[in-house]
Amino acid sequence: MGRPGGPTHIPVLYQEVLKGLQIKPGGRYIDGTLGGGGHAAGILEKSSPAGQLLGIDADSTAIAISAGHLVEYGPRVTLVNANFARLAEIASQCGFRPTDGILLDLGLSSLQLASGERGFSFQLEGPLDMRFNLHQGKPASELVNGLSIPELADILHRYGEERRAQRIARAIVAARPVHTTHQLAEVVARAVGRRGRIHPATRTFQALRIAVNDELSALSRALPQAVDLLAPQGRLVVISYHSLEDRLVKRFYRQESQDCICPPEVPVCRCDHRAVLEIVTKKPITPSELELEANPRCRSAKLRVAARLASG
Repeated sequence: MGRPGGPTHIPVLYQEVLKGLQIKPGGRYIDGTLGGGGHAAGILEKSSPAGQLLGIDADSTAIAISAGHLVEYGPRVTLVNANFARLAEIASQCGFRPTDGILLDLGLSSLQLASGERGFSFQLEGPLDMRFNLHQGKPASELVNGLSIPELADILHRYGEERRAQRIARAIVAARPVHTTHQLAEVVARAVGRRGRIHPATRTFQALRIAVNDELSALSRALPQAVDLLAPQGRLVVISYHSLEDRLVKRFYRQESQDCICPPEVPVCRCDHRAVLEIVTKKPITPSELELEANPRCRSAKLRVAARLASG
């Protein structure tokens, strides 16, 4: 970007996001996961001189930092500290119904990962928090230190797809109290050993973060709201970072691009479902080798694009 006071990093799949949204001058766009404001700045540039952007983020720190990064765009920017699960309500209140494009980048921002006190990264020492909104919900420490072995194992298996969930859950309970990121990472590493380049606690941290923030439920609620907000031919762009998110998005796109979603055994359609989306990306877009070299953290990113049908 290179602007004074602007974002210091290029966000994931930056050019691919801008292309996927098919940004037009004067359009209205929603970034439901504002983060550091990198994608938002690109959207505002592409939609100049009169395009508008509604930026939403559950993290109040992200809102504050992005407000500084995007200050030059003045009244073209509206920022709201909230979860994108309330997308329709927020868009209506801010006058962004209908909208020409919506972006949901589901990954953690660099700001969150770089802050040890937020507890998102096992590479930095800090308290086991992991909440996007520090004023809502229970921190990860309450789950780690309060749940039973079966309850912990269920979270690790369901949200982390961790095959060794029972072993890790037993080790965590035996090691209690566990208060910091490094403590938890060491407990997991001792329980299952270390092999390869990926830290053995990666899936455990993912699972706890998803559970703490109710991420999959929020995404399930946001997707239909996003479609309802789109103007005809408006674009929905979603970047996911693990298979649970990607499968959810893929299934939603597929369902909303079909006229009938009745089970195969039903001979005559009874659902009255009508397609409202066209899938633009038949296969997900992934980072280039060049981007992976610059940002290895984005290796699991998958971008999917759908467009609102003109008659939907």
